[in-house]
Amino acid sequence: MRNALTDDERERIAEASRPDLAAWSGAELLLASILDAIRAQTAVAVAAAGGKPQMPDPTPRPGIPPKITTSRRLSDEQRRALDPRLRDEPPREA
Repeated sequence: MRNALTDDERERIAEASRPDLAAWSGAELLLASILDAIRAQTAVAVAAAGGKPQMPDPTPRPGIPPKITTSRRLSDEQRRALDPRLRDEPPREA
């Protein structure tokens, strides 16, 4: 896959520093899969030993954009609209 790219395309992708846009060979995809499996197995081993591991994020791959994690709290009005149990609840004082 990488051999099909022109030098200009490779340079543009390298400048963007986005692994999800770069073309990977089969060997690179295999290595990413192995890395993910090792990280998951490590987390399972820590959990089996009584620890509280955090499950690892998968290795970024081409064609899969990175996850953007933004959390936003719902307003009281939005919460009441979503949950019928809250509809009769008076609004909270700020």
